[in-house]
Amino acid sequence: MTPKKLLPFFIVVVAIVGLQLGLGALEKEFYLTQITMAVYNAVVVLGLCLLMGYAGQTSLGHGAFFAIGGYTSAVLTTYNLVAYREAAWAKLLQDLGVLVAQKGLYDGSNTLTVTCGAAFVAAMVLTLIVAVVIGYPALRLKGHYLAMATLGFGLIVYRILLGTPVLGAADGITGVPPWSLGFGLILSGKSAVRVQNYYLAWTIALAVLWMLLNLVHSRVGRALRAIHDGELAANAMGINTPRYKLQAFVASALLAAAAGCFVTHFNGGIGPSEAGSLKSVRYVALAAAGGMDNLWGGLMVSTLLNFVSLRGWFGTLDNAVFGVLLILIVSITPDGPLKPLGSGIRRAVGAVFNRARALFSRKVKHGAA
Repeated sequence: MTPKKLLPFFIVVVAIVGLQLGLGALEKEFYLTQITMAVYNAVVVLGLCLLMGYAGQTSLGHGAFFAIGGYTSAVLTTYNLVAYREAAWAKLLQDLGVLVAQKGLYDGSNTLTVTCGAAFVAAMVLTLIVAVVIGYPALRLKGHYLAMATLGFGLIVYRILLGTPVLGAADGITGVPPWSLGFGLILSGKSAVRVQNYYLAWTIALAVLWMLLNLVHSRVGRALRAIHDGELAANAMGINTPRYKLQAFVASALLAAAAGCFVTHFNGGIGPSEAGSLKSVRYVALAAAGGMDNLWGGLMVSTLLNFVSLRGWFGTLDNAVFGVLLILIVSITPDGPLKPLGSGIRRAVGAVFNRARALFSRKVKHGAA
């Protein structure tokens, strides 16, 4: 990236560090817990911005992909396989580092579970398969038909989670272990690693943003924009629209599933409400509020609004106030609030610069005289 494109990253990093230091000085570091969760949820919105803002496809099922990632990791890291410890496949997986044996946290019993890293890989593979199976036929639909198909997929996943005992049914799954990432990094919601997880979440989100920005400015991004502007015209230009649409759908689904894994290990559990239709609709609304084709707006606006919602500042009126805020943002700034804000800042900085240059030129002329 050019220095001009790296400047926003530098400004955001300074703001992230400043926010953490400021909350620490005010003894309000507990806010970092909700900010961390909001950032992980913003990763889902970034994937939707790619799918909807650039590929022009509507999905109301990304809450289901979030749940698939989270539930897969939760089941594999909590289900005790100690009864199969003598089996050849179990010994092989232990040798490969896929399974880990340890003492139970409360009763001291032996446990044999899948490691967090292996569970994450399994979640990504499962999401990839499901996204291809769902996306291949669904992306041949257009407009509200595609939205209805993905909504139906989300409802199916929600009902499966709600009625399956091994998945915890209505209670969900608890006791999901922290994820040790190495180098002293632990993905967990415990207060002892609160600051560490705050920076970890932002690092992941900014890395995803950087990759997506490079993608949308590449040949693939130009193809996606062509599909968004006119699928028939894109086909006439020789663009393989089904392939690009499916790839965008799968990529956004994988981002949602990855965020689900991160949040599940951070919270230590997951419930079926994560796959609810309201959750998926909220992700779409957040993508619209940030500006469908504005990745920076999607990250910042969704983080802010999710944080406000997670803090519960509006109590039982949270959904109503949240909806009003989204309507106002979309109505007043259809392209997201960051674009007019950025234009205003650039105009203000330009005016100050021009004024300073004019004063300097005037002083130089007077000095020469």
